[in-house]
Amino acid sequence: KISTQPFSLNPTSPTSHDRPLVSPKPTSLFLGSTRKLRLSSSSKLNLHRRSGTVVAVSDVVKQKKSKSTHSLLITKEEGLELYEDMILGRAFEDMCAQMYYRGKMFGFVHLYNGQEAVSTGFIKLLKQQDSVVSTYRDHVHALSKGVPARAVMSELFGKTTGCCRGQGGSMHMFSREHNLLGGFAFIGEGIPVATGAAFTSKYKREVLKEADCDHVTLAFFGDGTCNNGQFFECLNMAALWKLPIVFVVENNLWAIGMSHLRATSDPQIYKKGPAFGMPGIHVDGMDVLKVREVAKEAIGRARRGEGPTLVECETYRFRGHSLADPDELRDPAEKAHYAARDPITALKKYLIENSLASEADLKAIDKKIDEVVEDAVEFADESPVPSQSQLLENVFADPKGFGIGPDGRYRCEDPKFTEGTAHV
Repeated sequence: KISTQPFSLNPTSPTSHDRPLVSPKPTSLFLGSTRKLRLSSSSKLNLHRRSGTVVAVSDVVKQKKSKSTHSLLITKEEGLELYEDMILGRAFEDMCAQMYYRGKMFGFVHLYNGQEAVSTGFIKLLKQQDSVVSTYRDHVHALSKGVPARAVMSELFGKTTGCCRGQGGSMHMFSREHNLLGGFAFIGEGIPVATGAAFTSKYKREVLKEADCDHVTLAFFGDGTCNNGQFFECLNMAALWKLPIVFVVENNLWAIGMSHLRATSDPQIYKKGPAFGMPGIHVDGMDVLKVREVAKEAIGRARRGEGPTLVECETYRFRGHSLADPDELRDPAEKAHYAARDPITALKKYLIENSLASEADLKAIDKKIDEVVEDAVEFADESPVPSQSQLLENVFADPKGFGIGPDGRYRCEDPKFTEGTAHV
């Protein structure tokens, strides 16, 4: 089982490409899953023409079983770091809901509750120089990558102290310092950006001879994106050029109100990886330790120059698509099923049962995060709003273009500029 032991996706067996691709069997079936997560035994991968082999994860695990099946997956320090990051994501999003309904945030706000195991499991394994490309559900990705809670909350409030000076808002978190390359509102549009970032890393290493450049890019996107052209085109390029990228599908089973099972001819997304010559892995996205084990190998492959990996994390969002969604389409029994599999509760149980942390340790973290989030709200609330002159900044490439009048002043400072429009 990929959930408990490390594994390699590139065994040296010369006959590995003759075996059928078989997904590791999940420990518990998801409501949104098909009953059998495996290809038929008659389905073979003909990869003789490829430079590398793509094999079944389950086969590799059988070959490389750990000698000690009872060893812990994490240390105490790692466990507390994972718990703190997941608690930060959950508490931050809960506070966002409060602030949104109090009129402190505007536009659409998409929360991440329930999916924390994916962000934490992957991003906490990265270096500062590694890049992350997100979606419109991007607050927690930013926090996991190290963007301060103050900067994220201020951006949501539309204040100048936000990570994008208040010009990005909920769906467009960006931080050059932390190599967070943006949240993207249109599904799929971040994948080409991530592919370009991965190409940059490869170019620096192989062409510019920067031997220490082993930077990896993570591209996060949802199940609905996997039927878009950018997804297929970029998987093809990444595999063709062996780019250091991991494509992370956060399959929360719903695209707004459309069930993944109704929208996709083959709902097993991970199977699309081998079609392009890269490993495809399905993992329980509600278990941060399982996600972390898969992420270690996928990120390691990319860093070693062995190419991309497609990882399907089957997870679930606990709230509606956005805070404007009454969430009346999903079956209450389905929501209750996943609520009982809360990834934070599961990690907490693991830490205590394995004597990695005490209740007091975890309560201290809870208290610390509550203070961090409260401080972020106070900071954002007290921060100044952008001046009107900032309205056209970063819009036009030519600073002498439309945004600047004949007198050298910003046009938006002219009272007549907004005549007949809504109040700015």
